[in-house]
Amino acid sequence: MSMKSFTPYSGEEIWSGEEGDPAAAIAAAREAQPEWARQPLAYRTEALRRFANIVREREDDLARLIAMETGKPHWEAKTEVGAVIGKVDISVTAHNERTPSRKAEGAMNTKIAVRHKPHGVMAVLGPYNFPAHLPNGHIVPALLAGNAVVFKPSEKTPAVGEMLAQCFHDAGIDERLVACVQGGPEVGKALAASDDIDGLLFTGSAKAGRLIHRAFADKPQKILAIEAGGNNPLIAWDLPDLDAAAAIIVQSAFLSAGQRCTCARRLIVEDGKHERLLEKVLKLTDRIIVDEPFAKPAPFMGPVIDNDAADFIQAQYIALLAKGGKAIRQLKRLAEDKPLLGPAIVDVTGARDRLDEEIFGPVLQLIRVPDFDAAIAEANNTRFGLAASILTKHPEQYERFWAEGRAGVINWNKPTNGAPSTAPFGGIGISGNHRPSAFYAADYCAYPVTSVESDLCRAKIDTGLADPVMLED
Repeated sequence: MSMKSFTPYSGEEIWSGEEGDPAAAIAAAREAQPEWARQPLAYRTEALRRFANIVREREDDLARLIAMETGKPHWEAKTEVGAVIGKVDISVTAHNERTPSRKAEGAMNTKIAVRHKPHGVMAVLGPYNFPAHLPNGHIVPALLAGNAVVFKPSEKTPAVGEMLAQCFHDAGIDERLVACVQGGPEVGKALAASDDIDGLLFTGSAKAGRLIHRAFADKPQKILAIEAGGNNPLIAWDLPDLDAAAAIIVQSAFLSAGQRCTCARRLIVEDGKHERLLEKVLKLTDRIIVDEPFAKPAPFMGPVIDNDAADFIQAQYIALLAKGGKAIRQLKRLAEDKPLLGPAIVDVTGARDRLDEEIFGPVLQLIRVPDFDAAIAEANNTRFGLAASILTKHPEQYERFWAEGRAGVINWNKPTNGAPSTAPFGGIGISGNHRPSAFYAADYCAYPVTSVESDLCRAKIDTGLADPVMLED
């Protein structure tokens, strides 16, 4: 089946190709993987450093393609390419720290060894919001551990996925070891359902994550790592610098047009003491430039990924209003035939049956609460548990929020987004399955093997055997 990709902001076709064959790619990966795993770690490390150098040489081309295919501002696409390059050295450090070989002395001159083995063939399903960085965050540590990878990019960003895979190939890594299989949801389902993969590494929606988790319920022999977004809270409480707080709130809510899984979806404030902060937030929000990626002056936000996504975000926004939410800044479609959405803020304090969903776009919900106890309760009032942040001058409030908050990322006086690759990244609840990625990706790319070793056979049984003399009689 033929596929095409278009720029979100102009509708220009930028890529066309054919759906791939997951079964054939898996079979080829299975054939190539043992030889790759037999190579010394230094060999695989050097190959991946060549990959980083290839990406560095093509930095401008890759950043431009990311901006074109996703619609994100060009400056932001450049930061994504930087993360792709940096992932190699970070993964090498993580591999050595998280999956080292160890030996200890045992009884009777034996050695107790712990080493790690790759799983085999890993499937990677990539998202469209970070079409290079996020799948690369699975691919690099998987290859480093000795696995082969079959990678299906999002059907909304196939061009970036293809270019990323080509960079691995041009670094001398066998095409069978990083196979790029294009396709839509059916191809993704076929890849995930294959009995011939040894694991699946997924980044995407909570709905898709739950479906995959159920499908793997009777496959405990296969590793599964899920990162599935969040309905992330941001508490703003007793702040001395309202301008700085407003900047953090706007960045948390509207960076990447709200298309980051760590974006703040709910701003929680003290009722009656929030007006000056809200005024600062609104003034800054009204200054946000929304435009195509290469516009001058540079935009803070580009379009969302396509018109279907824009339509769905608008439907979710209308649902908030239907439940009693009050628009402080309306969600506006800035061009009728394009997915350009302006930032929106909705006061949902009095809303009925408040939605616990990830609105994957530039919509921030304001919730006013009477006291700090209620603020923490509201922050935890979600099935998700990816990211959370608190803005406060009081260390004891942060300490309490850290202790009682339910999320895999909990920040203090910093945005909810922008998680460091040098630390673990993952969530609880329906945001993940306790397989954090980033620095901890090494944990799910290899499994530990314990060996008790001796250079000679030394054994005897002293108890429970009949006397041999008695047996002769």
